[in-house]
Amino acid sequence: MRAAKKATVLSFGPVDRTNGRDSRISESNKTGDGQVESSLVQLKEWSMAVLKNDLIYRNPLRLVSEETGRILKEGELGVVLARAGVGKTSLLVQLALDSLLRHKNCLHISIDQPVQKVCLWYEEVFHHIAKQYKIKNTTELWEAILPHRFIMTFKEQAFSVPRLEERLADLTEQGIFYPQMVLLDGLTFNDEIRETLTELKLLARENSFPMWLTARTHRDEPEGEDGLPVSVGNVADIFETIIRLQPKGPEIHVDLVKGPGSETTHGLVLDPATLLIKETK
Repeated sequence: MRAAKKATVLSFGPVDRTNGRDSRISESNKTGDGQVESSLVQLKEWSMAVLKNDLIYRNPLRLVSEETGRILKEGELGVVLARAGVGKTSLLVQLALDSLLRHKNCLHISIDQPVQKVCLWYEEVFHHIAKQYKIKNTTELWEAILPHRFIMTFKEQAFSVPRLEERLADLTEQGIFYPQMVLLDGLTFNDEIRETLTELKLLARENSFPMWLTARTHRDEPEGEDGLPVSVGNVADIFETIIRLQPKGPEIHVDLVKGPGSETTHGLVLDPATLLIKETK
């Protein structure tokens, strides 16, 4: 009987004699708790994956992208052009958020804007999206996509493609960040822009990532035969995709000027209040 009793005690887990009492937790209970915890983690991950896929499906940008969800392929350049304050940066951030939801690492390069201001853009756009689609677990979603974003800033006079290459090498060689999509906001389209764009395209091809840029146009800027402001029209051949934001009445129209599907009218606009892209009714 003693042997049996001793065996029964040994079949239990550690003994805690706190306050003079034995607290025994069976290994089977431990296993059961572990299985429940694992199931809860899997359920949470599944729920987050469903939420991400739902947001990707609802994104109006799908109307101008391929079946794979990409507007640009690896090594290609795209540009969003508009006058100041129309929504270039907002659209750029929405392009980035769509890729972040797809688990793509996005490097956002801002010229003459501090990191804090770029972060604020992302937070505001994300807040508007969460409000529009009534997302409840915004904190979990934000924390899930944030590690896939990296922000880099330059002063305009200090920016050059060779310097960008150096900083990219630092990120990758030290294992800090491996960009799968690059966004460059604030580059001035001056007389030397063709050389810069050619270098950027070579960089994108060598690193196999798509790159989006913004181009600021002006109200009184002349247009070429292609209908584009000359600052962009003169280098349009370098870009695979060109998106133009045009205020028309109370709305800001999103026109796909060049790229797959540019011959189709997609009926996309930016909401003037939130600058979120949406389909026209």
